[in-house]
Amino acid sequence: MPAWSGPIRAKSLVRANLEKPATSLQSRMPNIKVFSGTSHPDLAQRIVDRLGIDLGKVVTKKFSNLETCVEIGESVRGEDVYIVQSGSGEVNDNLMELLIMINACKIASASRVTAVIPCFPYARQDKKDKEFIPEVLNISSSEKFQCSPLSISQVSRAPISAKLVANMLSVAGADHIITMDLHASQIQGFFDIPVDNLYAEPAVLKWIKENIPEWKNSIIVSPDAGGAKRVTSIADRLNVEFALIHKERKKANEVASMVLVGDVKDRVAILVDDMADTCGTICHAAEKLMEAGATKVYAILTHGIFSGPAINRINNACFEAVVVTNTIPQDGHMKDCTKIRCIDVSMMFAEAVRRTHNGESVSYLFSNVPY
Repeated sequence: MPAWSGPIRAKSLVRANLEKPATSLQSRMPNIKVFSGTSHPDLAQRIVDRLGIDLGKVVTKKFSNLETCVEIGESVRGEDVYIVQSGSGEVNDNLMELLIMINACKIASASRVTAVIPCFPYARQDKKDKEFIPEVLNISSSEKFQCSPLSISQVSRAPISAKLVANMLSVAGADHIITMDLHASQIQGFFDIPVDNLYAEPAVLKWIKENIPEWKNSIIVSPDAGGAKRVTSIADRLNVEFALIHKERKKANEVASMVLVGDVKDRVAILVDDMADTCGTICHAAEKLMEAGATKVYAILTHGIFSGPAINRINNACFEAVVVTNTIPQDGHMKDCTKIRCIDVSMMFAEAVRRTHNGESVSYLFSNVPY
């Protein structure tokens, strides 16, 4: 063989590789692995389908004593790893599974581990509760005003569990968190690692314009004072008015009274909140809005937890539709209640993963829905 054939063959191979078209996104997104926990495999599959890559192999099981065991089924050495696990269903088991998966990838030499947590667990336990609860001291409501300030201040011994979860994720080895619509945006400050808090607002605006014909004659309503900032942002972008409902709670999951602030007469009322659990608040709010003269009532929620009597309450309430995103699995809820509609937000998480992996800004997603 002639001595010069080697360099010519090498040049031919280089030319062939340069001319070869990229057959999938994997060739343009090297060193990325996406794994799914057991809480929401459907969302994880939608994310990887959008990215054009395969879901990573992982086996999760429980021992006879109910300890969680996780086995990562492929090499993650030097890889950019994303683990999709939502804080829904069996919250404690799913959280523990996520922590073990993060740690398994970290000690297997993954270059970076990002936890994609669509619904952040324990987000409602973000501060010490200042509410006075007479039941704790075993006294009547009429006696509570006779208590000294010292005894009242001693009632609040509540943990800040959201901070604890943040510490656990960091210690497990997470380098980055991607989540959506935190119950309190200040939870981002509980972490010493980067947190990207995505917003469902762009997808909500798109759904309103496409599915509510009378949206120009609507009013956006917050079921509590804490959601005022959220509804004013949506109302401004739709160029409509907003209202809010002031509520007082006697204890967790029980609303004592509600006062509507704003005029909803002869308008379509759209209740907007970040989550609904037992749905007592939004069902009472819907009744209040119909009594005040609203023509129709919609509810739009980012996280539809729907625990306990929630489905029965929605079925018996006066909603046209209850719209939720798929940060939590909704297939079972939609079978039990025909009023529930679901907005797919997998494209927002997929785009956040793509931009994070490529070192791009994710701020575009704060006001736009990727197509």
